[in-house]
Amino acid sequence: MALLLDLFGYLSIILHGLSNAAQAGALGAILFLLLLARPLADEIGRAGPAINAAAARIGGWSAFVLAVCTGIELAMQAALLMGTVDLSLPVALGAVSAMAMQVKIIAALTLASLLLSRGDDVAGVKLLALGGIILIAATLTTHAAARLEGRLPLLVVSGLHQLGAAVWIGGLPCFVMALRKVDGATGWRLVGGRYSRMSMAGVAAIVLSGIGLSLSYIGTWQGLYGAAYGVMVSAKISMLLMLLVLGAGNFLLVERLRRNPRTPITRLRRFAEVEIGIGLTVFFAAASLTSVPPAVDIPREQASWREIVERNTPRWPRLNSPDHDKLALPALQARLDAEAHHARAFTPGAGVLPPRNAADIAWSEYNHAWSGIFVGLIGLLALLERAGLRMARHWPLVFLGLAGFLLVRSDPEVWPLGPVGFWESLRDVEVLQHRLAALLVAGFAVFEWRVRAGGLAGGRAAYVFPIACAVGGGLLLTHAHAISDLKEALLIEISHTPLALAAIVAGWSRWLELRLDPPGNRIAGWIWPLALIVIGLSLLLYREA
Repeated sequence: MALLLDLFGYLSIILHGLSNAAQAGALGAILFLLLLARPLADEIGRAGPAINAAAARIGGWSAFVLAVCTGIELAMQAALLMGTVDLSLPVALGAVSAMAMQVKIIAALTLASLLLSRGDDVAGVKLLALGGIILIAATLTTHAAARLEGRLPLLVVSGLHQLGAAVWIGGLPCFVMALRKVDGATGWRLVGGRYSRMSMAGVAAIVLSGIGLSLSYIGTWQGLYGAAYGVMVSAKISMLLMLLVLGAGNFLLVERLRRNPRTPITRLRRFAEVEIGIGLTVFFAAASLTSVPPAVDIPREQASWREIVERNTPRWPRLNSPDHDKLALPALQARLDAEAHHARAFTPGAGVLPPRNAADIAWSEYNHAWSGIFVGLIGLLALLERAGLRMARHWPLVFLGLAGFLLVRSDPEVWPLGPVGFWESLRDVEVLQHRLAALLVAGFAVFEWRVRAGGLAGGRAAYVFPIACAVGGGLLLTHAHAISDLKEALLIEISHTPLALAAIVAGWSRWLELRLDPPGNRIAGWIWPLALIVIGLSLLLYREA
């Protein structure tokens, strides 16, 4: 049970992020069917039935994934309640949030069964009813359901927020699918124009409801920058702005298509692909919000503007490492051994946060600084390759050095520097995240080097690097630090959030370099190395004290 407690927070974020994405996909497919595919089927021509059938499949599988993820979430929540407060299974499943999850599972499975078995033949009334039940049930598991005052208005606003995300981001997979199946400028113009109007309605719903939720959960400007909830909302706003830039580009292209049927639509498809990727990250960021208290509930734990400025004022980076035996855990273990206490200073998965001292802070700052040197060098070499220096094409191999550095240095209390074994260390959430990060870095280093060296040039391996960057940025947004002090955790998160956003920019700009036609691909090819340099400089100047 201690292990479940230790892992529950992180796993619940991952599962909730998947549930958010699947829910948006299911509801977005329903709305795409009812508002676009069916009404335009005759005008689109022979591609109409195929689009309807494919949209039904997307909605059906999304609903199935939603049911599975929600079921796992429910099982974990029930096990946690039964193991920690000794509740019986019926009582654990009788909580409001648990009952809402059960309703969502039933509705999602019903929706999946109908869409996958009958395709586009399902009546619109049934689709809307099941979608409405899913939306209401999902809303009852948000922060709004736990508020003591103003609960009903907050539930309505939360539901509107999720509906807006479903219309816009959730409908994107169907939109990309439709663009592939439609053949001809008339169909592209009809699909693009209708979906643009749907997206604008979705954006309006997101913005208006987002303002309402921010006023209720953040309250003040200090809550926006001085609490983890506000910082995560700021990250969501930043990604929303990225999506709006891409959406505006697509809107302008659709308008050009109205005037000139010969306008190529490659950019329309590629921008929509990136919107899907960034949208998925938004859903995981939204899931992270459920793991932290709203800013209005922790006014005394918020960091002041002075504290934030003081922490983030640049200073000469720490390039010298403290001795390993000066760290808190090795020192504690040595004292326990000297006093003949047959006890371990740290047990992964025990649910107890490890101690920290000044040497631990210096160790972390050293790790970040040298990681920044690695990443900054990678970005610089990538720019030189872009400028024509052929020898610089081997820059991905530098990532192998970074991966090895992270493996050795990230967690000094575990293998290979500490006494805790490799497999046992994976019981600790933070260690697990660091190991996954090192694996990601090593993986895309190998694949991207083979792409650059010519062995895999032009194949699917080229997409490993952008996807790994984007996934890495998303993982950084959900990264948990083993620190009990909310203010200190917030100060660290403030420095990590820009890194995550820069990684997302790097990943998806590289994607566009691969997918766009000239000159767009050349522009994107200059953006991602600059984003890597920004990451490197930010890591080099990282501070924890």
